[in-house]
This record gives sequence, structure tokens and C-alpha cells, in this order.
Amino acid sequence: MIPLSRVTVTPEMTAAILEVVASGRFILGPETKAFENEFAAYIGTRHAVAVSQGTSAIQLSLIALGVRPGDEVLVPSMTAFPTIEGILHAGGKPVMTDVDRYGAIDPADAASRVTDKTVGILPVHLYGGAADMTALRALAERHRLWIVEDCCQAHGARFREKTVGSVGRSGCFSFYPSKNLTVLGDGGMVTTNDDEVARTVRLLRDHGRSDKYTHVAVGFNLRFNEIQAAVGRRQLALLETFIEKRRAVARHYDTALAGIEGLRTPLERPGTRMVYHLYPIRLKDQATRDALRDHLTRAGVETGVHYPIPNHLQPAMEPFGTPPSLPESEALAQTSLSLPIFPSLTEEEVETVIGGVQLFFENE
Repeated sequence: MIPLSRVTVTPEMTAAILEVVASGRFILGPETKAFENEFAAYIGTRHAVAVSQGTSAIQLSLIALGVRPGDEVLVPSMTAFPTIEGILHAGGKPVMTDVDRYGAIDPADAASRVTDKTVGILPVHLYGGAADMTALRALAERHRLWIVEDCCQAHGARFREKTVGSVGRSGCFSFYPSKNLTVLGDGGMVTTNDDEVARTVRLLRDHGRSDKYTHVAVGFNLRFNEIQAAVGRRQLALLETFIEKRRAVARHYDTALAGIEGLRTPLERPGTRMVYHLYPIRLKDQATRDALRDHLTRAGVETGVHYPIPNHLQPAMEPFGTPPSLPESEALAQTSLSLPIFPSLTEEEVETVIGGVQLFFENE
């Protein structure tokens, strides 16, 4: 089976793990500090603070910005549910918005949902493609809102001259094993140019303590560990290579699948660099999507659906009232199918995927 994703592990990563084991230092040590500094330099921010997951990066960012119960945060419905959890764990209220043709938050729909309780916007750079940050910044300035970027699928994506994670008040990253940059487990990062946000996140991730036995705030245990930092540093050194390999696979898919009636390849927003965390094609309807998925499974190709249930329709959101009508999000949930994409995908594997898709449509 050709997997949807595959982690790259090098001898250097394995050696770095063993060096940490030999050091006896496992939590928030020199590897973590070095990873934070190197990641901040890559993103282009003054600070990067390593935390336990992407979800906690969102949670702590919002707490640092002063989110209080009842505060509304505009967020696209089409995202992984942890985005929504981060808002809820910070005490905020997620206000679900629809998405544009690129799968990111629709600025016009977001603008229609602003109320006197709205405090911020949480755009998601879905699939590795950047949201429309120009329109979102204009909306934020008009209503005096902050922007926190969910970059959990977009390590290295760019909007205009900026790397995502450096545009808003903070950026939130995940290093889960399927991500473009992983630490071989859970992990996250908050990037920011705001000194106070960085200070607060750093404090709250480690029980709110200013030194080992002095707790100046009630914090959390959302720390990072040295083994994962060591892996993250070696992954970061290869990230641009990973991105180019993903983009090369995407170009191959784009060319081979162009012209198939009833199939649309992913769109890259003009003026951006998409890093293809996922390669989601769009089909004409759910029946075709599901039939193609079954066909590819039989051909030995794993696929994914990102995501089959938009968050405004998730059972966990029922206590928050009647869900809004978000037709684009619902259509995306019914018609998208993610094909395998990762740096070590071979030409033979790419051709197998393409051949499977083409054969399906030839016999449809």
C-alpha cells in the first residue's frame, strides 16, 4: 500500500536522539532552545516558543492575548477539530465561517459574522496553502481585531514576501508525524514578534513558574522535550528540500490529471507558495469521490478525506447552538480526496497513483 504520508528519518536524526539520551537532559534544555532560535529565524520572527502540540500553541496564544469567556473568534469550519479545541480551551467562542475556493477562510463571509463580541480571527493555512492575509488584515484593522495564524499544515508556506506564522500576532505550528516538519511525535511551536505574548506562553507552558519553585501564575504542563527538539532541528535543516520535493510531486500530479472531466486539482493562491501538506483533488460529487477512493484502495493506494465532517456539524458543537449554513465547507467535505504526497514518494509510486486515477475515469 502506498501510504498517504511517510516520515523521513535520517541517520543524523537517529544519532541526535542518542546524543540526548546520553546527555541525561530531557525537558526544555539546550536542544529546545536551539530549535526555538532556529525556527524563529526560519519563520522571520523574534520569538519561537516550543510547546506540547499545535492545539496547545493555539490555546496559549489566545490566553496570552487576553481571550475571556464569551469572546468570539472567527475561524473556518473546514479545519482539523483541534483548531476549534484551542479556542474553546482558551475560553473563547468559535464563530464558524465558510471557506473560499482555496479552502481557506473566506474574508467576506468572516466580515459578515463580526459582532461587538468579536476579538480576533484565526485563519487556517489549510493543506499548506496560505489564506488571503491581505483581506484578513484589512478586516482586522477595520474592527480592531488580532490575527493568530493556524500554520499547523503550512511550515514554510509564504504569503507575498512573508512566511506564514510571521503575519499575525502569533503563528501556531504542529509537529505531528504527518506534518511537513515532524518531531516523530506530538509537538508544537508559537512564533511571534510580540515580546509579551512570547513571555506569557513561555511562562504558562511550564506551570506558570518564574523559577523552579516560584509560581507567578496558574499555568499548564504543556512543555517540549529534548529528544523531539533534536529531531526537529534536523528536520528543519531539510525543510526547504522537503518542500521542493512536495512541490515537484504536486506539479507531476497537476500535469497528469489536467483535463480529466469532473476532477479539479488543488489551487495555489496567486502570490503565495503552497507547501502541499496535502494534495486534495475535488470530484463532482460525493458518490464519485467515494467510488474513486474505493478504487484506489483496491489498487494499493491510501487516500484521505480532509475533512468529512465540517466542524460546524460536529456532534461536539451541538451545545453551542444551531449550526450556520456554510455551503462551501459542506461541499468541500463531500467532494475532496487527498492523494499521497510526501518527500520520499518515488516516481514509480507517483505513476501508480496517477494510473489508478486515470483508469477509474476511463472506466467510469
